[in-house]
Amino acid sequence: MSMALPRVFRSFRNRNYRLWAAGALVSNTGTWLQRTAQDWLVLTELTQHDASSVGIVMALQFGPQLLLLPWTGFAADHFDRRKLLLLTQSAMAILSLMIGLLTVTGLVTLWQVYVFAFVFGCAAAFDAPARQTFVTELVGDGDLSNAVALNSTTFNTARMIGPAVAGLLIAAVGTGWAFLINAGSFAAVLGALLAMRTSELHPTVRARKASGSLTAGLRYVRDRADLRTMLFMLFLIGTFGMNFPLFISTMAVKVFSADARGYGLLSSCLAIGTVTGALLAAGREKPSFPILMRSTALFGIGCGLAAIAPGYWIFAAFLTVIGVAALTFLNTSNSLMQLTTHAEMRGRVTALRMAIVFGGTPIGAPLMGWVADTYGPRWSLGIGAAAGFMAAGVAVLYLMRQRSAPEQARAKVSVSGEDEGL
Repeated sequence: MSMALPRVFRSFRNRNYRLWAAGALVSNTGTWLQRTAQDWLVLTELTQHDASSVGIVMALQFGPQLLLLPWTGFAADHFDRRKLLLLTQSAMAILSLMIGLLTVTGLVTLWQVYVFAFVFGCAAAFDAPARQTFVTELVGDGDLSNAVALNSTTFNTARMIGPAVAGLLIAAVGTGWAFLINAGSFAAVLGALLAMRTSELHPTVRARKASGSLTAGLRYVRDRADLRTMLFMLFLIGTFGMNFPLFISTMAVKVFSADARGYGLLSSCLAIGTVTGALLAAGREKPSFPILMRSTALFGIGCGLAAIAPGYWIFAAFLTVIGVAALTFLNTSNSLMQLTTHAEMRGRVTALRMAIVFGGTPIGAPLMGWVADTYGPRWSLGIGAAAGFMAAGVAVLYLMRQRSAPEQARAKVSVSGEDEGL
C-alpha cells in the first residue's frame, strides 16, 4: 500500500494543486448542501411532491451548458482561466446568497427558484470548461489523468458529506441555511485561486482569435471518430441516466416514505460509490475505451437492480454500484478526451463534452420527471438502465470497427495502452 499511495496521490506534490483541491473540497461540500436543499425545497415545500417541477429546475440549471456552448468553450480557450474562474465563482456565490436570503425569510416562490437555477446555470456553464482545463495548467500533461481523478475524488467526497449534512440541517433549521452556507463556502476556492503562485503554473497554448474559431471545435470533433463515439455515449448517460437528484428524491419520498435525513443519506450512498470510482481512476496510468465500455455496462446493471430494489437499504447499496460506474465512465472519458485533443482545442472540446453531459438534462430531466409521476420512479430508473446498456453497445461497435480498421487509423485513437479494467 505504501508504494501505491504516491502513484494515486502524486498530483498533491504540486503546491498549486494542493491549494486547488483543498478549496474545491470546501466549496463542493457547500454546492452539495445547496443541491440537496434545492431539490427538497421544490419537491416538498413549494409543490406537492411534483417530480416534474424538480425536472424543470434541473433542465433550467443545466440547459445553459448547451445554450451557451459557442461562448463557454471560446472563453476557456482564449482567456486567462484563473481570472475567469475568479469571476464565475464570485457570481455563483452572490447568487447563492440571494436565494438563501429569500428562502430564510420565507419569501421564496417556485418561479424564483426557476430563475435562480437558470442564472446560476449560466455562470456554471462558463465555469465548467475553464475549471476542467485549468487542471492542465496546475500539473501539466504528465499528471493530467491523475489530477482529473483526484478532482473527482474531492468533488465526490464533498458529495458524500454534503447531502448527509444537508438532511440534518434541513431537519434542524430549514432549507435556506444550506444556500447561505454554500455562499460562504465559495471563499475557500476564491482564496485558493488568489494564493496560487502564477509562476509555477503550466501555461497552455492559447487559441488564436480567428474567424470561425467558434465552430472549429465542432469541425475538429467531426473528424475524430473516437471523440464522436464518446460524445454519443455521454449523451445517452447524461440525458437518460444521470438524473440522480430526481431518481433519489422520488424514490426516497414516493417509494420509501423517507424524510430529509433519509434522502440525504441516499445521496451520500451514491457518493460513496463515486469516491471509490474516482480513487480507482486515480490509480490507473492511462484511460482506455474498454474501461468506458465496462463502466457503462455496470451503470446499466446498477440502475436496473436499483429499479427493482425491494427496500431502502438494498436501494442504497445499488446506488453505490451506480456511483462507481458513473464516476469511472466520466473520469475516463474526461481524461481520454483531454489527452488526445490538441492543446489549442481543449477548451472547446471540453465545453462540448460538458454541454453534452449536462445539456441533455433539459430533455431527460422533464421526461424522467413525467415518467416518475405517471408510471412511478422505478420506471424512470429502468430507462437509466437501458441508457447504460445502449452506451456499452456503442462502445462495443466502436472497438469492433477499430480492430478491423487499418493499423494507422487505430493509432490515432490512443492513449489507451493495455486495458486495466474497472
